Amino acid sequence: MTEPSNEPRIYRGLKDVYFERSGTTFIDGKAGELRYRGYSIHDLAAHSCFEETAYLLIHGELPTVAELKAFDAELKAARTLPADVLEVIRLIQRAHPMDVLRTAVSALAAFDPETADTSRAATIRKGVRLSSQVPMIVAAHERIRNGLAPLAPDPTLGHAANFLWLLKGDKPSGDAAKLLDTDLVLHAEHGSNASSFTARVVIGTDANIHAAITAAIAALSGPAHGGAAEDVMRMAEEIGDPANTAAYVKAKRAAKEPITGFGHRVYRAEDPRARHMREGVKQLSKEMGEPKWYEILESLVAEMKPYARHGVNVNVDFYSGVIYYLHKIPKDLFVPIFAVGRVPGWTVQVLEQLDNNILIRPLTLYTGPEARAYVPIGQRG
Repeated sequence: MTEPSNEPRIYRGLKDVYFERSGTTFIDGKAGELRYRGYSIHDLAAHSCFEETAYLLIHGELPTVAELKAFDAELKAARTLPADVLEVIRLIQRAHPMDVLRTAVSALAAFDPETADTSRAATIRKGVRLSSQVPMIVAAHERIRNGLAPLAPDPTLGHAANFLWLLKGDKPSGDAAKLLDTDLVLHAEHGSNASSFTARVVIGTDANIHAAITAAIAALSGPAHGGAAEDVMRMAEEIGDPANTAAYVKAKRAAKEPITGFGHRVYRAEDPRARHMREGVKQLSKEMGEPKWYEILESLVAEMKPYARHGVNVNVDFYSGVIYYLHKIPKDLFVPIFAVGRVPGWTVQVLEQLDNNILIRPLTLYTGPEARAYVPIGQRG
């Protein structure tokens, strides 16, 4: 009979471990369900906008007309970057956009009047400011690295439309702006993912929100977390034509390589956010005169249907990359755009951690040598 082991069980990656309670995001991976503050992602994607969704996440309830107007004004008032932060961007313009974003957000802490104030009210105000400043950073870097001056924000445009204006210098169509707005809503929050957990760990040390979001951006920069949209677009370019999809999938499966954009750490059913991007990609592909990208994605979905019963379903990033590509946005900006949408989610994760803060300090099981005597360097063989 085998003796029971006294060795503690290891949950690698903290998979299926609950470390805290949250009133923000409900995820049912088996059913493919996602809710922000109790509201279905399907209702929010269909009827809400980024500004309203950000208010909901940060304040806990949908805003009234007056509250949304005031919140929108607060966001628009924060569409500024200090001249010294722009200079930092110029100095490091050749770096990857995620490295530039991380550095610039960290630099903003030196110029925010409330950096040292870690109260809930001040943290909310800083989170709102960062929600506007992050897209400003991404757009300013894209302009600067291409020898162009950053553009002034347009107060007549909403959050998503203004970002496209700052990035491209052209005002987007209503449909194109709405599609990006929906994309930002879908990416706004997603529970205790790697970057959100990182933000909580940092706040657990009583650091400020700039430090937490700087760390969250660093976590998001890793391809295992934020890189799927960029990889999907590369895959679509590699396939090149819907007629090539079957052979591509067959070769990938034979080599036991994953198909990017399928499968998710949480969802066993289809990612509930994906369907809201599918129709948008179809329409934007037609508007931009490049329908083949949508056709390639749909041919991939069809080829991957046999694997759905094993929990390998399409995820939200499967469609997002094509949206950005059709807007002529460089691939290395795909993950920074993810960050643009996620700032309200990081903010609410920080706020929840602050509400009942505790230092997050898990254990590791030691597997090194047993105790041994120190040997002076002259006596070592």
